[in-house]
Amino acid sequence: MDKLKKVLNGEDSSADDRGALSEVIEGSSLGWGTRVKGFLLCFVGGIICSILGVCFLWIPKRGLILFAVFYSIGNISSIGSTLFLMGPVKQLKKMFEPTRLIATIVMLLCLVCTLCSAFWWKKAGLALIFCVLQFFAMTWYSISYIPFARDAVVKCFTTCLA
Repeated sequence: MDKLKKVLNGEDSSADDRGALSEVIEGSSLGWGTRVKGFLLCFVGGIICSILGVCFLWIPKRGLILFAVFYSIGNISSIGSTLFLMGPVKQLKKMFEPTRLIATIVMLLCLVCTLCSAFWWKKAGLALIFCVLQFFAMTWYSISYIPFARDAVVKCFTTCLA
């Protein structure tokens, strides 16, 4: 368990003499139990918001907009949950690494466009399209953390379509 903590924190054996400022910046000043509880709370909250969004989809007139909003809030909460495990600075660094840069930008852009189409443009169909794109972008972003998962997905789709 200690090795898992060190890997998630980005620590190695020579990093025992870190200053208080770096601990605060990385979010590692929280205890491991508190970090796991924060992760679980945000992640479960994100799942609940996404499920509520799907339930709101069936409400006449405003349902599609409520779906877009709650689905986006669920995704924001799910992404935010990993801040507890890795710390905010390390999470942002990992999000904008070259291997996930495009996935991160597309995901954030779809998230913003979903909310814009729901609130400012008042286009429910466009909000639904952006929610679907947001789902695929979030999925592609998430599997970037699993070694060789993107290659496996591409190979699977290539085989199925060929």
